[in-house]
Formats: sequence, C-alpha cells, structure tokens
Amino acid sequence: MQLTHFDPDVFLRDYWQKKPMLIRGAFDNWQNPLTPDELAGLACEAEVESRLVVQDADGPRAEFGPFSDSRFAEMGLAPWTLLVQAVDHFSPEVAALIAPFRFIPDWRIDDVMVSYATDGGGVGAHFDQYDVFLIQGLGRRRWQVGGACNGDSPLVPHDDLRLLADFEVQEEWLLEPGDMLYVPPGISHNGIAVGDDCMTYSVGFRAPSAGEMLGDYCDHIIETMAADPRYTDPDLTMQGNAGEISPDAIARLHDMVIRALSDRAEFARWFGRYSSLAKYPEIDWAAEEKFTENSLITAAANGAVLLRNPAARLAFIEQEGGNVMLFADGQEFACTDAFADFARLLCANMQADIDTELLNLPGAAPTLVTLLNQGIIAFSDA
Repeated sequence: MQLTHFDPDVFLRDYWQKKPMLIRGAFDNWQNPLTPDELAGLACEAEVESRLVVQDADGPRAEFGPFSDSRFAEMGLAPWTLLVQAVDHFSPEVAALIAPFRFIPDWRIDDVMVSYATDGGGVGAHFDQYDVFLIQGLGRRRWQVGGACNGDSPLVPHDDLRLLADFEVQEEWLLEPGDMLYVPPGISHNGIAVGDDCMTYSVGFRAPSAGEMLGDYCDHIIETMAADPRYTDPDLTMQGNAGEISPDAIARLHDMVIRALSDRAEFARWFGRYSSLAKYPEIDWAAEEKFTENSLITAAANGAVLLRNPAARLAFIEQEGGNVMLFADGQEFACTDAFADFARLLCANMQADIDTELLNLPGAAPTLVTLLNQGIIAFSDA
C-alpha cells in the first residue's frame, strides 16, 4: 500500500511537528485491512490492550479489556468507541500500514491503534504528546482540530480519560475511507463518528521525554560502572564559614556526575537497546521448535526467506570500519563485514533472503539462531 497525493519532503519541511495536514485519498485503491468483528475478537484476548469509551448521559465512561465475547452484543443505544492498541502486532495487514511512513526513522514509530465507533462515538477532545496519522478505514468520522495545548491546559476531572475542559474548534473536516489527517504533538483534536461502522487507524509515534531517558540511562550507568569514584579535594584550603558548600566543591561534584554521563558511544549503545525494547515484553513470541545452526543451514539451503515479526523492534548504529551494532528487542549484536550489510538490509525491510555463504560469516549463524528462537524473525512457509 502506497501513499498518493503526498510528498514526504514537503510534508517534513512544512507540516511535521508544525501544523495539521489533511490528505484526501491518501492511499491508492484503499481497502480496509481489518473487519469490525476481527477488531472485537482482538479486544477479547488477554495479551491485547483495549478499552471501551461509552458516551453516557452523565459523560464519557471508560472500560478496559479484555472483554467477554458477549460484551459487544450487550451495548445499548449510547454512542461508543472501541480502541485497540498495537493491532499491527497481531495483524500483518494492519502492520503493512506502517511501511508508507518509513520516511520517518523506525525508532520513532510506536504502533497502529485501531478504533471502531458507532454513530456519535468518540473519545472526546484531547491532545497527544506524539505525532499521529489518522487514517479513515471504514465509514466516516468528523475531525475537529483546535489550538496548541500543554501540561497546564485544564482538563475535565476524570479517573480514566484526559479530556480538555476548553476546546475551541479552529478547523473541521469529514473524512471518508482512504482519507488521512496528520496531527502534530500538543494540538487539540476531537473525532466523532458520523454513522455506524466507523473505523480509524492511528499510526502513532514515540517521543521519549528527557526524564524517562535520564532515569533509565542513569540506572544503566550505575549498573555498568566498573568503579564508583569518590569525591576528592586534595587541594582543599581553609574557608571562612564551615557551613558553606563552596563554588569549588560544587564544580567538582558537578564534574563527577557529568563525566559519568558524558560517554557518547556508551549512550548510543544504551539508546539502541532502550529504543528497541519490545512494546509488550511480556508477550512470548518464542518459536515452538527451537532452531540450531544445523537446522538454520538446512533452511537456508532450501531457499527459505526470513520474515521480521511485526511486533519486533530492530535498529542499528554504524560503527568504525563499516561494522554495525544491531539492536533487536533490547538486545545488541555486533555485526562485521558482510554480515553488517545483512543487518542493515534486515532493518530496512520486512523480509530478507539468506544463503549458506552468509551463515559462514563470523557471528552470523549464532545471531540468527538467537533471533529465530526468540521469535524476532521467522522463516516463511515457502
């Protein structure tokens, strides 16, 4: 599936993280990749994150999945919306929606959330901390866009939903199947289903906060620190007041902390692991039958093709000498020479051919066996 009537360069220059953009007929020959019944079925699974938002007379009410098979047959007349996170993890057809957006680096992409709504259904006016592409898959939805918001924007008191207390519509569009709306972070918006059987696919992006990264990186530094240097002041001199923490002491203490955090190469390796962590690490994608290097060689000799698990997160960082560090679901693998080229290829595509020659390269067979056994990659049936 390809984007049409869309220029990525113009979009990145004029719209990305700047202002909303409506693209009519964004996809050539659009076909809805998931049925409402399939979405409801996913919401009944324990490993799938889902919620219902019902627009009761007293205001919106949220319920959280997994839901029973009979829950959707029991819905009353009040407008309601079902939202299911990371549907791309469980549906190859939905996962295919990510490919057109890979002009943005993979590590920035989070998941594809899918919603189904009855007439008048919606979550309510809100804003997100991340970029989102809203693709109309089935039926129609009216999107209203307002101004910029931040952490100080007043919210409606609610235990489960972060809804804006004040929302002023600045622009409004009715989206048909195949239309798409881009909304930058912090821009208020509200979607309302017009008619039943309204399905929307939300391609969301990640934007790690400084606090999140600092907390995890500091933990990593402490865990991996070979030695824990102590404060020293061999040139200490008398000071006028013993109660003062002197500027010299503050400078030394500050330098101690900054030095511990200042290794850029170590930061890069940490971020590769951090950014490639699985969205739902508790889900076990491990292969039922364990691979060995011998079975891997046999499969390669028979012309099998490697496929990436849509739920897996892969990335790489260039190293000196043309080598790369491959990251997969929070792990790192050193890849050298021609195997580094294969790692780049695997990160760039959802499938890759392998041959026995590749498996003779240093580190190639053990790395691929590990990825296969963890379900990060798999062989096609062909």
